[in-house]
Amino acid sequence: MESRGDTEGSGRMAVFTDLTEVECRQIATAYRLGRLTSVIGIADGDAETTFLFRSERGEFIVTLFESGADPFDLERAFRTMETLSAAGVPCPTTFRTDAGAATVTVSGKLVAVVGFMPGSRPNEITPEKSRALGGCVARIHQTLRRFFDEGGSGLPKGPVHGALNRDNVFFLGGAVSGVINFRLRHDDFLVAELGQVLMRWTARADGMLENRLVRPLLAGYEEVRRLTAPEWRALPAFVMAAAAAEFGKDCRLTDFEAGTFKAFHSAKASIEELQP
Repeated sequence: MESRGDTEGSGRMAVFTDLTEVECRQIATAYRLGRLTSVIGIADGDAETTFLFRSERGEFIVTLFESGADPFDLERAFRTMETLSAAGVPCPTTFRTDAGAATVTVSGKLVAVVGFMPGSRPNEITPEKSRALGGCVARIHQTLRRFFDEGGSGLPKGPVHGALNRDNVFFLGGAVSGVINFRLRHDDFLVAELGQVLMRWTARADGMLENRLVRPLLAGYEEVRRLTAPEWRALPAFVMAAAAAEFGKDCRLTDFEAGTFKAFHSAKASIEELQP
């Protein structure tokens, strides 16, 4: 489920399922949203239909999942957001039915409701935003890891967000104001997600990481959770793996080898300056 800060004027609207007034009232009643004053479609996603519901109680994001949504996955996403919110991570407020359910079914589609979040997706990444992002990623890892039985040894593992790209993090000024879309949460090496974040937020188009963004991001992360010595050593390789995934996903195979090596060596150079 997603909560958007940029609604009107945000481009093409992906609406696959229209809601009647009766269905809108049905959702509002199920989640005790109060009397509706407006319903606005949001240009967001390609597998869901998303609406902004405004009522006397406030603003809410209502998502209809078109296909492939599992109630168990949505319930897990809700619990994750509730856990993180309690720890101070800015996540959407979750809304449940009187029976405590995260979802209802309308027009044959699963529906979930979360609170509207302020802020917007960043057009420009600055060192200030990088530092704030690093701290936020670390808080997610640190908080969720408390409930994870790691077992064994080696690189620290735990639950990770799974999709910390520029679509799923909002900013107000230089601060992170919201993190959304926890449906891909899974267990992994924590440093693997950190490598993905570095690639997605600090890399140029050719794969080279910008040191002016890498340094504050890692500094922000370490202010909350200290990386272990094995994690420092492994991080460039995980950045390289993230680069390979990004170049492969974008079908930029002609740039694949050069781009992945640039990502690895630029990450290694930046990390060597910071490594204790």
